[in-house]
Amino acid sequence: MAPTPSSTSSAVTLNINGEKHQLTVDHRTTLLDALRERLDLTGTKKGCDQGQCGACTVLVDGRRAVSCLNLAVAAEGREITTIEGMADGDRLHPVQQAFLDLDGYQCGYCTPGQICSAIAVIEEHAAGWPSAATEDVRPEAGPPPLTPNEIRERMSGNLCRCGAYVSIVQAVTRAAEAHEAAAARDDDGDLSAETVKETAA
Repeated sequence: MAPTPSSTSSAVTLNINGEKHQLTVDHRTTLLDALRERLDLTGTKKGCDQGQCGACTVLVDGRRAVSCLNLAVAAEGREITTIEGMADGDRLHPVQQAFLDLDGYQCGYCTPGQICSAIAVIEEHAAGWPSAATEDVRPEAGPPPLTPNEIRERMSGNLCRCGAYVSIVQAVTRAAEAHEAAAARDDDGDLSAETVKETAA
């Protein structure tokens, strides 16, 4: 049974990976601490705890967010996706598979945040969002080519202390190509593991 809320706490319902969790949390509790300490979802990593390293990146309503800078009470009613919610049963998400196939990690500590960011990057690019590396930002120009420079800029909020950046860029490139191929064949643009394998062949 959850503790009774006080003047410094609130009862919240967090929708995480499609499941609802009822918690009573201190108003100062970050989403990161609620995930790790209260819900045992330890795939989301605590790195700098200052929003600078990206290790704690999750998706909130489909957009990436550093969970160490978001309060748990502010996440109520939002759709939160952590690394634990990426795979479809035993089948890895295509971005996960690309990281695995192309060695987009070394120690693996930053990898959950890197993967969450990569998924968002691919969606942001497909939606035509420019980055600081985009040469032509006019809407009519459409999505810029997802070059290594674009990927590095868009992923720059996620640090890898092992220095696996070359493989990370390759993994994002492969997953993005698979996404584009799927979108060309399927109106809803779903990214499937089969498409990744076909694209990589």
